[in-house]
Amino acid sequence: MANKTTWIDPKTVERKWWVVDAEGQILGRLASEIARILMGKHKPQWQPNLDIGDFVIVVNAEKVRLTGKKLDQKFHYRHSGRPGNLKAYSYRWMLEHRPERVIELAVSKMLPKNRLRARMLKRLRVYRGPNHPHQAQKPQPLSLTPTRVPVPAE
Repeated sequence: MANKTTWIDPKTVERKWWVVDAEGQILGRLASEIARILMGKHKPQWQPNLDIGDFVIVVNAEKVRLTGKKLDQKFHYRHSGRPGNLKAYSYRWMLEHRPERVIELAVSKMLPKNRLRARMLKRLRVYRGPNHPHQAQKPQPLSLTPTRVPVPAE
């Protein structure tokens, strides 16, 4: 007798709320862990065609780290579609003015490029400071150990 494949209904999945402190975290490593939680890959019933991920709250977005010279050499580009309207923003400028957007962009680029991406991103909440308005959902802290990047001796 062959094994039976079990399918779950995404409407019946219990979604948890997680809170992540971005202070001292490296942007790419933080974004990959958040994307994993939003997709639901940490759950045993994960399937790539279903949206069963959890909610993620990120606090202290302005204190996230970028390694190397990425603050000045990495840019985010926007274009309105009109000729001559390409805008380039350095990540140094973005961390000063829109730190929430930095984390949202990094997580968005790590999610699957299909119809589920928008649904997953709706469950991501990013806040500049340490406070957030989601205490009623009783979020659990998601512990990510800050990785130490060796600093070259001068």
